[in-house]
Amino acid sequence: MAVQLAPRIIVDPAIRFGRPVIQGTRVPVDLVLAKLAAGMTANQIAEDYDLGLEDIQAVLAYAACTLAEEEVRLAA
Repeated sequence: MAVQLAPRIIVDPAIRFGRPVIQGTRVPVDLVLAKLAAGMTANQIAEDYDLGLEDIQAVLAYAACTLAEEEVRLAA
C-alpha cells in the first residue's frame, strides 16, 4: 500500500524496498538528488528517466521540507 509523503512523492513497501520514489515510477528521490548534485541538469534527468520537470521540482521540494524538519544536536 502506497503512502504519499508529499505531492508526487510516495513510499510503497513493494517498490524499491519502501524508499521514497516519484509517484508512478520506480525512480528514487535520492537518485534524482544525487544526479543533480553531480551536475546533471533537470532536463537531462527528466529525459534519461522519463520524468517531467514537475517531478524534479517535487523531489527538491520534498528534500527541502525534510531538511527543514531535521534537528541537529551538537555535542561539545
